[in-house]
Order: sequence, then structure tokens, then C-alpha cells
Amino acid sequence: MLKVDAGIPINMSDVKERAQWLEAIGYDGGMTAETSHDPFLPLAIAAEHTSKIDLMTSIAVAFARNPMLLANLGHDLNAYSEGRFILGLGSQIRPHIRKRFSMEWSHPAARMKEMILAMHAIWDNWHDGTPLDFRGEFYEHSLMTPVFTPLNTEHGRPRVFLAAVGPKMTKTAAEVADGLIVHSFSTAKYIKEVTMPIVEETLKASGRKREDFELSYPAFVVTGETEEQFNKAKKMTRERIAFYGSTPAYKVVLEAHGWNDLQPELNRMSKAGQWEEMGTLIDDDILNAFATVGEPKDIVSELKSRYDGVLDRLTIGFEGLEAETVAGLISEFKAA
Repeated sequence: MLKVDAGIPINMSDVKERAQWLEAIGYDGGMTAETSHDPFLPLAIAAEHTSKIDLMTSIAVAFARNPMLLANLGHDLNAYSEGRFILGLGSQIRPHIRKRFSMEWSHPAARMKEMILAMHAIWDNWHDGTPLDFRGEFYEHSLMTPVFTPLNTEHGRPRVFLAAVGPKMTKTAAEVADGLIVHSFSTAKYIKEVTMPIVEETLKASGRKREDFELSYPAFVVTGETEEQFNKAKKMTRERIAFYGSTPAYKVVLEAHGWNDLQPELNRMSKAGQWEEMGTLIDDDILNAFATVGEPKDIVSELKSRYDGVLDRLTIGFEGLEAETVAGLISEFKAA
């Protein structure tokens, strides 16, 4: 059965009410994103005021940090939430890592794999007493004394999910992570024909089972209780698809559909600051490939038809709908 997650605000004064409401109406998890605020701090508040839902960063920028820092954050939030924390990581892109965070960027898939392995070496030390002696190409961790070793280890290590679009990072996720955060700029066709074969082949080669690996997907949904709401959601989704489509790293998804000429044009328009105009290039065929479009009464069955049996978790906030309507849709998700 598909699990359903939704966003938790990064404005900390809004976290308590939102997290409690998500849990009360049956959501399975609450997510934070690293945009204009830290993604970890709100989840500490959410952990304090909930007892059942998973709490996940989706995503925290991995290369803005180092393995020891992430191991500490992951451990503390997992311990405080009694085993409900998922450390969702993403690589971001080179300009942000170098120019915004002033950190190193190179070989992102190899660096990410080593970062996750380094965290596990740290957790092995804390949880199992294994001597810490991790020496890789990018990271080295070989010092740990009792004063720096957490003692509250009864809830185990956190799960680690990794965001990916391209084949190298997707393979890395299936090799060393507990789950894959499929980028929202992925169509059902791309997921089934490109992402899933890589995941299944890599899991098999690693001796891992598909049921022990979760795929999470923040789905584009276009719906509304009024024509105005529906048209607003459609416009916003077109513009979001266009924004992602302008990124060279994501052109592989467009190419899977034969839309090879679209990415260069979107990229050109983005550099000219034509953000709103870019959305007009996303016609109905492209919109329907990326987004599930329909009235609220049909949207759950449409989502299940697309993704049930392929993915394990969907992140859907149903923005713009009344709270009562959202509660009904979540109840419909949970129905057999």
C-alpha cells in the first residue's frame, strides 16, 4: 500500500500545528526541504509533538556538510523521535555547492556513496563498538573518544534516503541507501523504464531485497474544488515543470519522451529571466506526463493507477484544497 507524506513548514512557529494535523488525519510522514531555512530544526519540534509519523528531510544538501555532522544530526533526531527519522539527502548542483555553500564539488555520485558509507562507519562505532577507521578518497574519520560517543542508541541508526535523477546517483542509492527519493521531475514512463531497472539490477547485485528499499516520490498533482483553483494549480505546475526542465542535468527525462529540443529552449529562456513565459511551452501532453490531473473525486484513483506497485511513498500536500477535503482524500488512500 502506498504511504502518503506531506510537507512540514520550515518556519518553526508553524511546525507544531501542521505536524499534529498531518498525524491526526492519517498521513504517514512529514517532510522538510532545505530552501530558505535549515531542514533539521523543524523536525525536532515535529518529533516532540507527534508519535507516529515518519519525519524526513527531503532533502538536506549533503555536500554542504560532512559525514560526522550528518551522522550526529541523524542520530539525534532518530533517537528523539524514537526511530522515526529518515535522513533524506541530495547532492544539489555544482554552482550552489561552490558559490552558495563554499564547499567542495567533484564526482558527485562517488562522493555521495563514500559519504553514506562514512556515516555508517561512524554509526557502527556508536552502535556496535566497531573501531572507527574510515579512510576514503574524499573523507577520513579515524578518531572517536568516549566523550564524543552518543549513549542513547536504543532506537538504532536512522534510515538514509538519497535523491536521484540520473543513472549514476540512482545506482548509488540502490547500493548504499535505504531508499530513493525520485525527483518530482520524473514521469511514470521514466520511472518504470529507466529508474526501476537500475534499482532492481543494483539491489540484486548487492544482495538486497526490493521490499527492504523504499522509493519516495513528490508527485505533481493538479486538482481543485473550483475552476479558479484548478487553473491556478495547472499554471503553477506548468511553470514548475518548466523550471526543472531548464536544468541540463534533468534533460534525460525529456529525452526519454523524445522532447529533446525543449530543454535547450527552456534553459535559454531561464537565462533571459523569462520564468513565467517558460510555462507556456509545457503543453497538455507534457503536463499530463509529469502531473496527475483531475478533479478531487478522481485524483486518488488516478494516483494509485499510476504508482501503486511501483513506488512506496508519495509526497502530496493537496495545496489549495479545504482541510476537510484533504482528510477525505487521505482516508481514501488508506482504504483497501
